Amino acid sequence: MENLVVWFEIPVNDFVRAQKFYSEILQAEVKEEKMGDDLMGLFLTEKGGSSGAIVKGKGHEPGGKGTIVYLNGGEDLQIILDRIEPAGGKIVVAKTLITEEHGYFAWFLDTEGNRLALWSQK
Repeated sequence: MENLVVWFEIPVNDFVRAQKFYSEILQAEVKEEKMGDDLMGLFLTEKGGSSGAIVKGKGHEPGGKGTIVYLNGGEDLQIILDRIEPAGGKIVVAKTLITEEHGYFAWFLDTEGNRLALWSQK
């Protein structure tokens, strides 16, 4: 298995607000696309990388108690973590060492109330 995560969907109520939030914290395009009745904001990746989307549509309800998706925090997740509150999110667990071998993690709430996480080796 190359990537355990092959796709993820983050439910949103306010698509424009969520698209802006993720574009700001990840410093990357979130491409708007209509899929049937759903409005999706695709996270673009290099060829072969896992990806996902923010989704506004029936059956997609934001919440802070469900599955936690860990996003790649790059070289040092603190760089992204520093963008979260200015972009409208909230840090729930600050950068925390797992072990020297396994790196660091942090949890945050996005602008829609979803709980997500970041991971980086440093």
